[in-house]
Amino acid sequence: MSAARKTVSSQIPHPGARPALRPAVFLDRDGVINVDTGFVFRPEDLVWMPGAAEAVRYFNCRGFLVFVVTNQSGVARGFYTEADVAALHAWMAAELAARGARIDAFYYCPHHPEGSEPAYRLVCDCRKPAPGLIRRAFAEWPADPARSFLIGDRPSDLAAAAAAGIPGYQFTGGNLYEFVRNISGGDGGADSSRPLPKQHGGT
Repeated sequence: MSAARKTVSSQIPHPGARPALRPAVFLDRDGVINVDTGFVFRPEDLVWMPGAAEAVRYFNCRGFLVFVVTNQSGVARGFYTEADVAALHAWMAAELAARGARIDAFYYCPHHPEGSEPAYRLVCDCRKPAPGLIRRAFAEWPADPARSFLIGDRPSDLAAAAAAGIPGYQFTGGNLYEFVRNISGGDGGADSSRPLPKQHGGT
């Protein structure tokens, strides 16, 4: 057991407040928001998934809370640090905000049971397929589980959603905005003629 980590968020409602519950979408990071090129932690190595900003903005415009839930075992493996994860998430949030898209919070798990870093080598309740990342978001935000769902690219993402009691949809690549419209029956309104800046690098 261990605590899920969180980076970059909009203002969490005060514990004493009782805001109306809102639907939430939980997005995996690597393979959904960005192309999974393997242990990305530098902005210059990140390649945005086509339609990523449009998809996030689509949910923003419809009153959804938008959370990213991501396993980051590169920390446990010694490839990068939690500070690197936080810096990348801050950069991603800023890039999306410049396109009118808002991530309310990034939740990540830095652990792995076979990690090379002793502090992170453990079995936890936040590494997907465990539901800890999703459950922490529900505990901290006025999100309605009955109207929430997850989009991920791996069976472990869908298993985490099921364990948290919400539906999961598997994204297998392509344009994320078009995928979101297809599963939600959306009517558009999030398109933009200005794509996200292409970030390439690494192998």
